[in-house]
Parts: sequence; C-alpha cells; structure tokens
Amino acid sequence: MDRRSFLLSTSTLALSQLLFGCGGNNRTQLKVQLLKGSIPGQVVNQFHKSLQQQVQLKFAPVEHIEDLFKELQNWQQKPKTSDEQGWSRFIPFRQGQKATDVDLVTLGDYWLKAAIEQKLIQPLQEVQGNQLKQWSALDERWKKLVTRNDQGNLDTQGKVWGAPYRWGSTVIVYNRDKFRELGWTPRDWSDLWRDGLQQRISLLNQPREVIGLVLKKLGKSYNTENLDQVPDLEKELRTLNQQVKFYSSDNYLEPLIMGDTWVAVGWSSDVLPILGRYSQLAAVIPKSGTAIWADLWVRPAGIAKGTLSDQWIDFCWQPSTAKQISVLTKSNSPISTNIVASDIQEPLGSLLQSDVYDGLRLRKVFDKSEFLLPLLLPATKQYESLFAKIKV
Repeated sequence: MDRRSFLLSTSTLALSQLLFGCGGNNRTQLKVQLLKGSIPGQVVNQFHKSLQQQVQLKFAPVEHIEDLFKELQNWQQKPKTSDEQGWSRFIPFRQGQKATDVDLVTLGDYWLKAAIEQKLIQPLQEVQGNQLKQWSALDERWKKLVTRNDQGNLDTQGKVWGAPYRWGSTVIVYNRDKFRELGWTPRDWSDLWRDGLQQRISLLNQPREVIGLVLKKLGKSYNTENLDQVPDLEKELRTLNQQVKFYSSDNYLEPLIMGDTWVAVGWSSDVLPILGRYSQLAAVIPKSGTAIWADLWVRPAGIAKGTLSDQWIDFCWQPSTAKQISVLTKSNSPISTNIVASDIQEPLGSLLQSDVYDGLRLRKVFDKSEFLLPLLLPATKQYESLFAKIKV
C-alpha cells in the first residue's frame, strides 16, 4: 500500500507470472512486470486479439511499487566474476542478472527521478518523436510530468521517460456513523483540526503527505522548498498531531472499519476498493486540492526498443481501453474517456473522473492538486526533521 516510500523491502520478491495468449516458444514475446491490480486481465486479452501477428504476452504482477523499483536496481548491478563464490553462480534469478527479458515495468511517478538518475531506465521517445501514436491525446500536464532531462528533473526540452496509464489522489476517508453524531462531514483539510476529532484520526506516515496537507491548508504548495519561510507551519502541525491517534502507511483502514478511528487520510488506490464493501465509510477529495500519484510504463535500461511495447502503450491510451482500466481498477485515466456517472459505483462517483464530475467538480480540484515532485536533498531532510520533531 505504501506507494512512495524509499524504504525498500528486504524480503525476497515473489512473482506470480501469468501468460496471456499462447504463441509458442519461437513466437514474438512481450514481457511486462506490472503493479498488481493496475491492469485488468481482459484488457491484456483484448490487446492480444487486436494484434495482426502471433505473439506471446507474459504479464507478471508484483505487489508493491518499491519491489518493482528494487528489481530495476538489481537488474542493473554488474554480476561478480572471479571473486564470486562458486555455489552462488548457480542460484537462479540472483542479484546481478540483467533485465534482458522484461520490456516494460510499472513505476510510480514519485520514483521516476531516482530511476533516471541511477540509469535504471531509458527514454521511451524523444519529445519530438512519433513512436507513440497516442502521445498527442495526453493533456499537457501529463506530458510535462514525464518529460525530463538526464538528471530526472522536469524539462520541456528533455525526453519522454514514462507513459502514465492511470492516476489517483490522496483522499479523506471517514466513518459516516461517527460523523452523524458530530453533525457535519469532512470536506477539506481544515476539517481535520475541528473539535471532536482528538485522537480520532490516522495519517500516512509520510513527511511529504502530512506536511503537504498542512501546507495546502495554509494556501501553499506541496512542493514548497523552504519550510522555514512558512509562518505557523510548525504550530499547525503540532495542533494537528494532537488530533492524531497514529501514523501508518499500510494499516490505516482496519481501525477505521472497526470504529477505533473516525477519519483517515489515505491513497485512493487503497480506499476506493473498500468503499463498496463497507457502507459506513465515505471518502472525499479535499476541495482545496490534494496530492496526485500516477502509475507509469517505463522501459528498463539495456532493453532493445520494440514496436510491440509501443503498441501496448498506445493501446492503453485508446479511449475505450482507458475507460476499462479506469472503471475496473477504480482509478482515473490520463486520457479523456466517455465515462458517465452510471458507469461508476455510487460511493465512488465523487472520487473518479466522469463527464459529469469532471465538468462540475473534479476538474476544479484536479487543477488545484499537485504531483509530489522531487526536492533537493536539503529540503528533503528539512521535511523529515520537522516531521520527526512534531510526532514526539
């Protein structure tokens, strides 16, 4: 659930590899490692049927984004030679293997800078290139997000390093029953400071998310570089901390379901799947804006560029496919679709993009929201230090 933490898991990555289509051992193959649950199986089958040639598609779902990032790191490590212990040479899939078999990998936008800096991935195309036929269908905001220089920073003259295929946001999720007693419901970040919520809130254990929502309450940006220049920031954080029962990036929904907490801040990818199962829960995107995340297709370094992987990206960007990905994975699409309110389950309507909500509400919130962009190291340390300080 922790989409953006750089505390990489030390456990062994277990892949559950799935085959879609059967083209024979000598057939052209497309091999993809993707975030589990981010692409419906029927979309892959439809892509297979749309191809003019006989191919074999191998899609391996992986549980967490950080595991995918770690795999990219492992693939680029040079294997040991003469000093390597004899027995370790025979361990399959050991660290140091090259990513010769994987054409595309899911990566979160927050990890893109690190992947570029560490030379773990290669560009999908030059900015003026035309390999990706559906590139022009993307809103300029999405193009800007993935167009970067070789240091991983935003650069309109850079190269295209990723292809966004779905996105979500940080939301407030709350227990309807408990708030009925209070006589109001959360609508914005400022509501987290209201009376009646002391020791009733859980927040993500993430400096950028927690400090970011306070910055947003104060009319500032999530990507503020110098926190010392924001008046009352620490005071607001300390007041909010008195309302918080605990901080967690992966176990914040269970206490909410049980009634131990009344409200939580979490990622829509975690929250949306449970709303239909627990009628006492509701969620809202704060009207002053929030943090946005995106899942991207990236190409590992050292992989030969192939037309089949470009075809897959373009297929994901076709409006009919984008609609399926959005509706079935309960996320939003970077491509304009003909999703209407009736396509979306009622509890999810105000959180997912549709023609109705896009025009009336979600577009305004989206315009006020921000991606968590990379900060310079001194700024990152400032966020971490302040976060640790106010939690004491």
